[in-house]
Amino acid sequence: MNNFTFYSPTEFVFGRATETQTGTLVRKYHGTKALIVYGGGSVVRSGLLDKVKHSLDEAKVAYAELGGVQPNPTDPKVYEGIELGRKEQVDFILPVGGGSVIDTAKAIAIGIPYEGDFWDFFIGKSVPQAGLPIGVVLTIPAAGSEGSGNAVITKLDGLRKLGLHTPAILRPAFAVMNPELTYTLPAWQTASGITDMMAHIMERYFSNTPGVEIADRMCEGVLKAIITEAPRVMAEPENYDARANIMWAGTVAHNGTCGVGCEEDWASHGLEHEISAIYNVTHGAGLAVIFPAWLTYAAKHNAGKVAQFATRVWDVPASDDLQAVALEGISRFKAFLHSIGMPVSFKELGIEHPDIDLLVRKFHEDKGQIAGNYVRLDSRASREIYEIANQ
Repeated sequence: MNNFTFYSPTEFVFGRATETQTGTLVRKYHGTKALIVYGGGSVVRSGLLDKVKHSLDEAKVAYAELGGVQPNPTDPKVYEGIELGRKEQVDFILPVGGGSVIDTAKAIAIGIPYEGDFWDFFIGKSVPQAGLPIGVVLTIPAAGSEGSGNAVITKLDGLRKLGLHTPAILRPAFAVMNPELTYTLPAWQTASGITDMMAHIMERYFSNTPGVEIADRMCEGVLKAIITEAPRVMAEPENYDARANIMWAGTVAHNGTCGVGCEEDWASHGLEHEISAIYNVTHGAGLAVIFPAWLTYAAKHNAGKVAQFATRVWDVPASDDLQAVALEGISRFKAFLHSIGMPVSFKELGIEHPDIDLLVRKFHEDKGQIAGNYVRLDSRASREIYEIANQ
């Protein structure tokens, strides 16, 4: 097991009607004027935004609003939020929504006190030294951004979709998590979120680091719990316990607990980011296409952990033929994805003729000549994975 430092200061306030505590929580973390960040009309139509505002009013917290964040969030909304936050002199950022909203809010939070361009942080030109505190009211279990130190933004100029990992600055102070707020999520969004959280676990699980049995078993246990709860939540959208388990799984998947002591991979996320940047597809659905293709490539070149995944997570009988075991596990994984309505190929994703040359070029421009850790990907390898996904 590798040395590690794990620091996760987020206060998780979980359960029914917890959104009514939002104002008190903002006050607790020294907010006096918040910038509420949200997406489309669902938080307005559902009445959630009004509930949050009422809670802020009761706590005597002033606020400004920034709506209109889109899926696969882009830089113009971040610049708009930075300008508005400075103008309104906010001292707290309050995203109400899912990962796209939270990631936009995080970029705003570090952009307001920074004298340069916030994109400097995403391209490695500068490292965030300060940021406004963030509190989250979560509506979509998927990205895990409510408990992570990560953010992903697409810059429209060049369609570069890049991530930032700065736990000391970007982890939210609190996350309000009411499973009831997820009852009305469309099936596609629910399934895409389930796929995203599974991918977050697997990016940590597929590691060559030895001696990480605790991390392995945590990953496997959460994956098996998701596999159990996913059919229930798809069939019974208002099943509180199923929604609650899926919601908490999304947080555990990405707050770092599943990967401590491990060298993580993250190539699959990088491969998918190019797809959603260029074709604007749902991130989780893109991962449903890429991860089985990546696993198929990995099974040929480093079968051990893929076979373990097959036996421990998908109940494939063990045998000495690790590659055969691994491939059967991948087949069962793809069947599960199909069962919740996810695509597993470019064609099923709605991309008839993907520009694989462009995807490969952009992937290595963003991630370097060699990417990934469990299997090292050069341009030939990444091309093979995209081609597998196109079969």
